[in-house]
Amino acid sequence: MKRKSLIALLLAATVAATSMLPADALAAPTSTKTKKTKKPAKKAAAPASDYYTGEFVNYNQWKEVQQFAGDMVAKHGFSRAELDSLFSNVRYLDSVVQLVKPAPPGKPKNWSVYSSRFIEPIRVNAGVRFWNENADALARAEALYGVPAETLVGLIGVETIYGRDTGRFRVVDTLTTLAFAYPLAPNREARMAFFRDELEATLLYARQAGIDPLSLQGSFAGAVGMPQFMPSNILKYAVDFDGDGRIDLRNSAADAIGSVAAFLVGHGWHREQPGALVYPATVSPSRAWETYLTGGLEAKFRPEDLTAAGVVTTSPLPPGMLYGLVDLQNGSEPTEYWVASNNFYAITQYNRSYFYAMSVVELGRAVRLSRGAN
Repeated sequence: MKRKSLIALLLAATVAATSMLPADALAAPTSTKTKKTKKPAKKAAAPASDYYTGEFVNYNQWKEVQQFAGDMVAKHGFSRAELDSLFSNVRYLDSVVQLVKPAPPGKPKNWSVYSSRFIEPIRVNAGVRFWNENADALARAEALYGVPAETLVGLIGVETIYGRDTGRFRVVDTLTTLAFAYPLAPNREARMAFFRDELEATLLYARQAGIDPLSLQGSFAGAVGMPQFMPSNILKYAVDFDGDGRIDLRNSAADAIGSVAAFLVGHGWHREQPGALVYPATVSPSRAWETYLTGGLEAKFRPEDLTAAGVVTTSPLPPGMLYGLVDLQNGSEPTEYWVASNNFYAITQYNRSYFYAMSVVELGRAVRLSRGAN
């Protein structure tokens, strides 16, 4: 199979599972954008047929890998022999290298096309089932963290269709490849440092959880489980929400729900915030409002400032809060404008994209309405 065909196949297979990554993953900021069950203490590596296999390279002969292994021994007390054994089984994934390369310039961004991938019957129906099956965990998370069930349902649905598409790349293969063989790019050194940190976090998490690091599967960027947490975020934000004594984002819907809520709170979600996440808006022809599109992924403008610049919402904004202006480009069609609250921007810290955060909002709303109608 030609390389282009292979890459297209892999991308199609993982696009739902890796539709978006946490805030510190690949994307740069842009304005357009249960039941408790006993689980085994240790899991064996997945059979080769269950994940994308790569090319054998002797990573133990790579100077940078040797230095990384030495740091893991010195900083965290890992066994050098165990690390050498691990890296002798790690594979180089050229498909991952191709997938992280920037996409060539193409058509203008199109919110309608983008959102149609996520707000569609299969995902909505799956969301209704997920909500019904995990109503207790969702209610507990909402009470504990203040994050509404529909936001949690929307986010997990956008990420992996509720665990259906969590990725078939071995995380250690992916992260080792990107940590030491990232493709040429202006930000190559920074990206390699990021993925080395994630590889370090993977090994720490695997040791802490008592699992074989080679058993972890995820996206082409190393994100894991139903919520597609990068390994460092597993260490920082993942919680044992089903109370079985261990954190399992791959198999426990309750752990995924609680962990997403904890992540959002850790990135600025305010439980006491009144009103909606976003408000439809119109903008004046004067274009004085354009300066408010450069405010970054943060709510920092007063309602009266937006009004003075020609931004008008279809319903009143709750007073005493700060907001931001969001633009959703629609290809050749008119751009949509929304005024966003602080909690909307907390979602953008999961993935730094307006398109992503709005998809979470719209999918959660669609699931809630469908569930209510049924």
